[in-house]
Amino acid sequence: MNKINLLSQSFSITITIIICSLFAIIGIVYSKRFKGINNYLVANRSIETFSLTTSLVASALGAWILFGPASAATWGGVGAVIGYALGTAFPLFALIYLGEKFRKSFPNSKSLIEVIRLHFGHKLFKLILILSIFYMTIFLIAEVTAVSILLNYISGTDLWITAIIVIVSSLAYTLYGGLRASIFTDNIQFIIFGILIVIAYSYLTSFNEGIFSFDFIRNNKPNLLSSNYLPNFTAGITFFIAVAATNLFHQGNWQRVYAAKNNKMLKKSLIISFIIIIPIVFLMGFSGLIAVSQNSDVVPDLAFFSLLFQDQVEILSIIIIFLAISLTVSSIDTLINGISSLIIVDGKKAIKFKSNYQKLSNKIILFLSLITFFIASKGLSILYLFLLADLFCCAAVLSVFYGFYSKSFNEKKAYISIIFGLTLGILLFPFPDFSKSLLVGIIFPVDFFPAFVSQSLLFLSFLFATFAPIVTWKLR
Repeated sequence: MNKINLLSQSFSITITIIICSLFAIIGIVYSKRFKGINNYLVANRSIETFSLTTSLVASALGAWILFGPASAATWGGVGAVIGYALGTAFPLFALIYLGEKFRKSFPNSKSLIEVIRLHFGHKLFKLILILSIFYMTIFLIAEVTAVSILLNYISGTDLWITAIIVIVSSLAYTLYGGLRASIFTDNIQFIIFGILIVIAYSYLTSFNEGIFSFDFIRNNKPNLLSSNYLPNFTAGITFFIAVAATNLFHQGNWQRVYAAKNNKMLKKSLIISFIIIIPIVFLMGFSGLIAVSQNSDVVPDLAFFSLLFQDQVEILSIIIIFLAISLTVSSIDTLINGISSLIIVDGKKAIKFKSNYQKLSNKIILFLSLITFFIASKGLSILYLFLLADLFCCAAVLSVFYGFYSKSFNEKKAYISIIFGLTLGILLFPFPDFSKSLLVGIIFPVDFFPAFVSQSLLFLSFLFATFAPIVTWKLR
């Protein structure tokens, strides 16, 4: 693992403990004033525009934005950057319409899963419940892994140390204060990482003025901007579909939809959040285009940092630690509370439990946190598992939401269409080395297919998983 050791381990650990402890204390103290299950799950449906906007943005933008967009840009070109940015923001745009519809049709609900159960039935509800918890757990692992790897890169801090500090502090205030605590700390985290992103990017552009342009990319890596470079299209579409579809099943977003004071405030917050997110993710991806144009051998996951730390300025390391932890904790508390709320609201319809379902929720969250700690401590790449989780969501997204607009589309049709799309997607989903899949290379030899198929397995798997279910919609 690459390391630059700009800071000592002890200093890095101290900063991490201070930041995480502050968020934990603030979250606990603030949420003491707001008791009851309604505050825990939907903040008593009283959140206004500013808090809702900052919370939506803070929850959407985790530590992954420091790694993912820049990494994708190094091989997927400008198309991947655009796809990533639009895919991250698009769910908020979709929620302008879906959120208002669901708030009117199911005014007392607290989750998308609950709405699916009320509209479709128990079989589909259980499938989507499992899918959502699986996706959010992978997201949780990704966030903790990302910040642990970053601190290891900057200071050589052992992965398990960062992981346990971040997980324990997030659990402390989120399990105590629920959505109220999550939204309030999101407000603070939004302001912190907003300022720090501006500082970091201002430094990059001012000290690398000659290279931060499309002309520099065009002169050094013209294929990344070329309309003839296939990944510009396939990667862009893949990331848009994958990120957009999965975030529509993110319970954290749906909690905030139902937490809004009214539809007018919800709509305004979603529009503003959409506008804020696109340029942030695009600029992070753009740094990856610059990094690989400057150095073809750059490590994709570290593309952004290779530019930022090339002069090895210590103060930047401190800024990045503050930025990364703020981003991570804002996402982790959303994920923890999202999973917890699903178990509290929908758990009794899925499994029998003799005691309080909030206690069951806490036990499951602690178990998932142990899994997260174990995987993050190993520094394993979870991109492949993340993509698999995305595939599951993609297979379900069109059928689930189409069902709310079609009176003839019932639970059986939805279930069959999702299984059909998922089956095709899995058949084409690439193996870890991305050279073959079950269909291409196992069932049939690779040579049996055109070169485009074997070279675009990830793209084709998401394309078929997402759109193949449409074929079954009109079947009886």
